[in-house]
Amino acid sequence: MADKVSSKPQKVNFGSDQDVRWCPGCGDYAILSQMKKVLPELGIPKEKIVFISGIGCNGRFPYYLSTYGFHTLHGRAPIVASGVKLANPELSVWIITGDGDSLSIGGNHLMHLIRRNMNVNVILINNQIYGLTKGQYSPTSPLGKVTKTTPYGSLDRPVNPLSLVLSAGATFVARTIDRDTKHMAQTFREAAAHNGCSFVEVFQNCNIFNDGAFQQLTDPKTKQEKLVYLQHGEPLVYGAEKDKGLRLNGFEAEHVDLANEQDRESLIVHDESQSSDVYSYMLSRMTENTELPTPVGVFRRISHDTYNENFLRQIDAVKQKKGKGNLKQLLISGDTWSVD
Repeated sequence: MADKVSSKPQKVNFGSDQDVRWCPGCGDYAILSQMKKVLPELGIPKEKIVFISGIGCNGRFPYYLSTYGFHTLHGRAPIVASGVKLANPELSVWIITGDGDSLSIGGNHLMHLIRRNMNVNVILINNQIYGLTKGQYSPTSPLGKVTKTTPYGSLDRPVNPLSLVLSAGATFVARTIDRDTKHMAQTFREAAAHNGCSFVEVFQNCNIFNDGAFQQLTDPKTKQEKLVYLQHGEPLVYGAEKDKGLRLNGFEAEHVDLANEQDRESLIVHDESQSSDVYSYMLSRMTENTELPTPVGVFRRISHDTYNENFLRQIDAVKQKKGKGNLKQLLISGDTWSVD
């Protein structure tokens, strides 16, 4: 007897009929693949999922998924996503953006999306370069970065995406890496499950214009010493032998070699649910200290009212107070003029 064919949607069901066109070796392939893997697990019909992108190589995401989607203007994806979510609250809305798209011209829109806690998911693909326009420095390019537009080295202090959104009051903040596909898929699942604005930074390799930007975090020879995985309720331990940890020194994290049990007792225990953003903000700044490992995982996850829920409640309250309303009457009410 032949095996029954599963009626559940599979990864292949979320791919479109469009040829995926990125540079060979681009990290976007892995990100797209894991997204297509996670989407059928969510139990949401693809007709109720919308992907909205801005400008950049990642802007092609909506074409490669068999969901609804918009390819919008540079930096404007948060505006369109907000309108989509308010118009149809039942939709699962995803924003696909990049460090150039959402942290330069779109920075203000991103900040207000975050502070409003709109119930949408933001995937920010960070390769520290403008890839689509052929290698100019971006808001996240490191100080001194030599590019076509900074031939003598960038003088700009880079934007820290996680610090930015945390300061705006983000309720879900996470980071993952394109080459750690298992971790990336789990991070996407957790972002999708969050009721509120989820923000995920994905370190992505642009092998044409910024190859090796995150090599120490992906090279098997170095990554165990350069990464610390955040797990709620677990101490911050890292290293190939798990013989290193992080403890607090005032308001800063510092490295400690774990020579004995007493050293382990002094370690920071990760708590993603802290109402204050002080702890998660400290973790976000660790990327700027070369002596400390780079954190990946969920930095912060708290519960807070969403803008779209409050929006609908307000409309219902006004309807109960004033009635359903009449558009024609509204248009002719208030200040009017008669013109002969």
